[in-house]
Amino acid sequence: MVLSGLSPDHTRWIPSPEKYFLPKEVLAEVFRGKFVDALKEAFQNGQLHFHGDLKLLAQPKTFAAWLRPLHRQDWVVYLKRPFGGPEYVVHYLGRYTHRLAISNHRLVSFTDGQVTFRWRDSAHHNEQKFLTLPSDEFLRRFLLHILPKGFVRIRNFGFLANRKRAKLLPLCFHLLDATQSPLAEQHASGTKDPQSWRCPKCGGPMRVIQRFTAAELQLRSPPTVCAAA
Repeated sequence: MVLSGLSPDHTRWIPSPEKYFLPKEVLAEVFRGKFVDALKEAFQNGQLHFHGDLKLLAQPKTFAAWLRPLHRQDWVVYLKRPFGGPEYVVHYLGRYTHRLAISNHRLVSFTDGQVTFRWRDSAHHNEQKFLTLPSDEFLRRFLLHILPKGFVRIRNFGFLANRKRAKLLPLCFHLLDATQSPLAEQHASGTKDPQSWRCPKCGGPMRVIQRFTAAELQLRSPPTVCAAA
């Protein structure tokens, strides 16, 4: 995967080396910060236990003094090439961002309140197996994959951020001396040409007759049969 971007003054495009994927130095700093924060949280929640010569660390001030130097030390982060290459990473992430927790073809049966589905045992050469769970347990596991309110699977930054892409995305194409595709234009503006709206069932043209805010959609009742027709 090649990562590039605009210069800080937005006057030129800065390409990255072909073999570049992630900055190791930045990754080391992020890992250090998250690791130390996790230690602080575990200490505050009483999840850390100190014995022997480490009993003094049970005191909050002593523990805080012990943590402080960790921010000034360089951490080593072990990086290695992904087994399948960059394309494998993209496909791997795509399974989490564009698919449900379980596909329909994996569901085998639903009988007497019991759900049976297929799964692959990675510890035994991806052998396909079957698992039967009570419906409430199956739903509990499924709902663990639903993001809490306010969270999204994909968050865009930089020139693709919602506030900036309408202005910066065309600038990127200009600096790259490339023609902006209709899909990119739609992505930049966040809208679609109403003349191109087609019914997914009959293929006929569609037109906007009314727009609703997110709050209005939650309060609006389902359309009646005659209105929908």
